[in-house]
Amino acid sequence: MTALITTVSQTTLAKTLYHWEPATWEDYLTYRDDKKNDRMRLFFHINRLLVINMGWEGINHATINELFTLIFGFWFLNKPEQIYSLLGGCLLEKPTKQAGAPDLVIYLGEDYPRWQEGEPRRIDLNQWRVPNLVGEVSDTTLATDLDEKKKLYADLGIPEYWVIDVRGLRVIAFQLQSNGTYQECDSSLALEGLSISLLEQTLARLKEGTNGSAAAWFAQQIAGTQG
Repeated sequence: MTALITTVSQTTLAKTLYHWEPATWEDYLTYRDDKKNDRMRLFFHINRLLVINMGWEGINHATINELFTLIFGFWFLNKPEQIYSLLGGCLLEKPTKQAGAPDLVIYLGEDYPRWQEGEPRRIDLNQWRVPNLVGEVSDTTLATDLDEKKKLYADLGIPEYWVIDVRGLRVIAFQLQSNGTYQECDSSLALEGLSISLLEQTLARLKEGTNGSAAAWFAQQIAGTQG
């Protein structure tokens, strides 16, 4: 049975935030192509659609989201030979099958997505390979980030997935196994040599300071440890 999601009002939609609803790819496209939905994050998987109205980011979500941008910057600063591209928030699409807009997206290597004039403003995974790592900053979405979204990113074949628990100040990291499922890990595959515990120690610094001071502390911890 196909739910006629495209006919619901914005009021009705607000009542179903953070809940997956039965839908077709055409339903997803209707939401995606509606210019009024610019601040909505869309996810589509196994004929179900999740529409999250982000509104304005909360302070905690924004603080941690930007902290990880700084963490990535400091990490790769010590690896000048590593080509990387950070594309967090971009819409990833496997047309007719899957779509998602992770908070964190990292491509390693020279074959990262590049936008050309006239092309849609999204990453077509039939044209480009999947990212090396994606992540979700989870404030009010922790349950689905650890369940449906984890399955979505695993089915897309993304090698590494992080869930950053805003309220618990923890990082739950997963690596893709040969059977196509994620298994929790204690060190990063994409950021080789980075322990997940160091990320959590960095998050803990937010209890007493800013994301800037926490990122500076992280930079001190990794200084001289990377070859």
